[in-house]
Amino acid sequence: MNESLKMASTERRKRDRAEKVLKPVRPSAALTAEYQRKLDRLISEMQASVVYFLKASYRKNEPRMAMDETPADALRRTMKELADRWIEKFDVASVKLAEWFGHAVEKRSTDQLKKILKDGGIAIDFQMTPVMRDVLDATVNQNVSLIKSIPSQYFTEMEGMVMRSVQTGRDMGQLSKDLQARFGITRRRADFIARDQNEKATSAFNRARLGEAGIDEAEWLHSHAGKTKRPTHVKAGQERTRYRVAKGWFDPDPKVRRYIQPGELPNCKCVGKPVVKGFS
Repeated sequence: MNESLKMASTERRKRDRAEKVLKPVRPSAALTAEYQRKLDRLISEMQASVVYFLKASYRKNEPRMAMDETPADALRRTMKELADRWIEKFDVASVKLAEWFGHAVEKRSTDQLKKILKDGGIAIDFQMTPVMRDVLDATVNQNVSLIKSIPSQYFTEMEGMVMRSVQTGRDMGQLSKDLQARFGITRRRADFIARDQNEKATSAFNRARLGEAGIDEAEWLHSHAGKTKRPTHVKAGQERTRYRVAKGWFDPDPKVRRYIQPGELPNCKCVGKPVVKGFS
């Protein structure tokens, strides 16, 4: 080994002894599942209500459905009444649900980081700082908006589906199948919201807490979960790429090409391992 390589190797060993790479804070699978259950309960109640009232209205007018404009108007009126009722119900539920979610993620991520730091020899008693309050408020507001969007999108699709059914003279049996298919799409979107928001919120809270602890560097850890993998994230994990916690890591993917945080992009399950300096 030549002299320059020896010096580089020595410097690496010194660096490794002077720092600790700690475990990452990971999103809670249990919290994601609970969020999914709460959303699913609301969506299932909405679906049952829609199917019940649509069947009643559809069967009442079915003999004239393809010939008379009145039955279509009756169905449209039924859809509007249902939409108004459920959009209002989701508006009310969204605030309570989003607040529960935001506080649950904050507490869980803070407690986990506190334990990770303690195991690494650093004792910190975290408080609710203005920075954390801003992250919490942003998390709650974002989830309120997403929850509210569920019935709006659902009823937009439903109305078109029902009107097409009337125009083509389809029976209630076929419409029921179409409604069930739409229900499945809505549930999958809700599941994605719960999973994606948990990953984003955990990352955001963790970033803020690391800043409070004076930890400004982390190591990218790629998650091998999921069917699709981003090549740039895989490479960053393999190379144990370091990045500034406040700034994030620059993703060179042509479709991204900006600084991002672990878990920020849709379906990204990557996390960051805190790098603590000052050990000997």
